[in-house]
Amino acid sequence: MRRIIWILWPSFVVAGVAEVVFFTLIDPQELYLFGEPVHLSRTATYSIGFFAFWAVCAASSLFTVFIQRSPVFTQR
Repeated sequence: MRRIIWILWPSFVVAGVAEVVFFTLIDPQELYLFGEPVHLSRTATYSIGFFAFWAVCAASSLFTVFIQRSPVFTQR
């Protein structure tokens, strides 16, 4: 359970910061996906963006835990 928290909590915080920075610079109503404008509400775009950032950050944290093979991680 600790490993899951070690992965999800930092990635949640970084995803929040990434979303704030990204959507401060880019208006959600001006996004294009595969050459077509995105026809979602701002709230839906913010939510999808946050979960996408969270997934990428969680994958990064998961990879860090995976490649770090120390006794602390293998004992529990």
